[in-house]
Amino acid sequence: MAVQALYYSDKDGLEMALKNPDTMLFQSKAEADARDKILELAENIQMFLERKVEGLGEQLAEQCAMAIAEEKDLFQKALKKPQLLNAEAAGETGE
Repeated sequence: MAVQALYYSDKDGLEMALKNPDTMLFQSKAEADARDKILELAENIQMFLERKVEGLGEQLAEQCAMAIAEEKDLFQKALKKPQLLNAEAAGETGE
């Protein structure tokens, strides 16, 4: 039997990573680092949302922030072409 290294983000924690291995355990350090950057971005977006959107609860702010952070490339493109945010829902595939 071979030994295999697995990586996870400290921000997720080992227990959470083991509960969600498909999305939180990685084969390379680079993949785990990318996840860590997404989590850091989400944390900062969450703080921004909680500060800017009155009455937004912590849990909903966290969910929104994670969705935005996970789709950061799409949001960057959408700054130039806003309709991209809803192209998938409308069934459009081209950019």
